[in-house]
Amino acid sequence: MSFSATTLTGSKPAQYAQLLAQARALLHGERDRIANAANLSALVYQALPNLNWVGFYFYDGTELVVGPFQGLPACVRIPLDKGVCGAAARTRQTQRIEDVHAFPGHIACDSASNSELVVPLVGADGALLGVFDLDSPLPARFDVEDQQGLEAIARAYVESLQ
Repeated sequence: MSFSATTLTGSKPAQYAQLLAQARALLHGERDRIANAANLSALVYQALPNLNWVGFYFYDGTELVVGPFQGLPACVRIPLDKGVCGAAARTRQTQRIEDVHAFPGHIACDSASNSELVVPLVGADGALLGVFDLDSPLPARFDVEDQQGLEAIARAYVESLQ
């Protein structure tokens, strides 16, 4: 399959609708969590501006373990009681952090990161699968429209595994 990235156009919600359509096309017919996470990381990293890390952490029953990503090498293991990723996994709620340096227990895997959005990945049975993590060098990079768009992409990822 050949894939070519297309430039997103229109309002931010329209751009996320286009990105979700691209994500669904990439995920179609594939159930492997590694393959789908790898392709989604690349798609989102290429499509959205001002990101320095996009990727997945998978829950192994004890802690989060790094999965496919785009960006600099990352922290390999994250306990659920540490950092923004741990908070998203523990609370099962998206964490949209305008200033990671003000977040208690922030783990600085990449010193260039200033804001972060982490979406928990929860299966249909309620089991924690992991998190979808995006970092930006810009403070307050992510707004509510980004959160809604990226939550939709995370849902498409979870649905692709079923």
